[in-house]
Amino acid sequence: MIDIEIEDPAWLAALPDAESLARAAAKAALMSEGADSEGVSLLLTDDGTVRELNARFRRKDATTNVLAFPAPPNPERFLGDVALAYGVCAREARQQHKRLSHHMQHLVAHGVLHLLGYDHMSDAEAEAMEGLERVVLAGLGIADPYAAGEGDHD
Repeated sequence: MIDIEIEDPAWLAALPDAESLARAAAKAALMSEGADSEGVSLLLTDDGTVRELNARFRRKDATTNVLAFPAPPNPERFLGDVALAYGVCAREARQQHKRLSHHMQHLVAHGVLHLLGYDHMSDAEAEAMEGLERVVLAGLGIADPYAAGEGDHD
C-alpha cells in the first residue's frame, strides 16, 4: 500500500499528476528490492512543514528537500513515511535544469530507499544508493540525476 497525501496545493498546481508520479516512483523503488507489498506513506507538503519535521525529529532547524522516517518493525510491514518540501524541490529542479516531475520522482525514490535501509553517509553507501536510484529512475524513463553532479542530498 502506498498512501499519498498532498498537503500543499502548489504540488498540484505545478504537477496535476503529482499523485500518480509519486506512486509510480515509490512502487518502482519498492519493487527494486522485491518489496512491492510493503506500505509507505508519502507527504507532499510545503517547506515550513518539512522544516518543522526536521527540527522536531532530526534537531536540524532547516528545510530540506526530502525526509524519510522509518517505522519500527511491525506486523503490517509498514516501512515508514517520506515527506517532500515543494519550495525546495521546485527551486532545486530550476537550478539543476531538471523537470520538476523528474526531480520529485527521484526524491520519492530516494526517500523510499532510505526506508528500505539505504543511506549515503559514506562514499561506499552513497555509491550503492545512487546506483540503485539510477536503475529505478531509468525504469521510469528518467535520465541519470547524478550525471552532472547535481543530484546531491542533505
